[in-house]
Amino acid sequence: MTTVAPSRKGGGGMNGADLLRGEVILVTGGAQGIGNAVVRTAREQGATVSFCDLDPARVEAAVAALAADGLDVHGTVADVTDEAAVAHWVEEATTALGAPSGLVNNAGRNAYSDPTTMSVAEWDDFFDLDLKASWLCARAVLPVMLTAEHGSIVSISSIHSKMTMAGMFPYAAAKAGQLGFTRSLALDVAGRGVRVNAVSPGLVWTPLSETHFAERPEELAATLAVQPTGRPAQPSEIAAVVCFLLSRAASYVNGADWAVDGAYSARFA
Repeated sequence: MTTVAPSRKGGGGMNGADLLRGEVILVTGGAQGIGNAVVRTAREQGATVSFCDLDPARVEAAVAALAADGLDVHGTVADVTDEAAVAHWVEEATTALGAPSGLVNNAGRNAYSDPTTMSVAEWDDFFDLDLKASWLCARAVLPVMLTAEHGSIVSISSIHSKMTMAGMFPYAAAKAGQLGFTRSLALDVAGRGVRVNAVSPGLVWTPLSETHFAERPEELAATLAVQPTGRPAQPSEIAAVVCFLLSRAASYVNGADWAVDGAYSARFA
């Protein structure tokens, strides 16, 4: 299923910004949360945008909600852990919008596994989405970016890549892997017009967070008590940083990890 409202016209504009005008941006997991905020912000900043997600109803709802605000985007259902599905999405988006110049590896999920009972299949399923998918998507868009000598890839990691807590195994391992992936890929394409960076959010108030904390109000209170800003981030605050890194304004930012956590990781535990 594909929901399409493609156009080469610019979006409405976040404060009239044209930071991404002329860019074609692909976003994984773009139907909700941080991914959806990136789709919206990129479109507002002038990019044409394609996103994919797993849930057909969410894809359709996200496209409709954006269209209601005058933001036309290309949305489709794709499993980013599947090589053929990724290739099909990139081909479809290229036909609809043009050659991609930006990729946001956002799709992922949390993990709360017991390291002694987690099965190999569960491990593989988790890392397929939270790490391997970033490589599959990057591999699919890199040839055209390298040919054009222009492109930017941003992967969503987490402050868990450097500091974590008990009970979230093996989330930190996958997010640390995103940083290693970012550094390695950045060095391999450096000097060829393509930049690769990562963004590491702290607590962000997404549907995933709302669901998690709805049954754990004490955990939320404890988390906010040690959060210097006293609140979680809004998805739009993460999206603003992602879109800057996608833009030509960040032309000398490469191989970097940007923490967007309200100083949470700066404090002494």
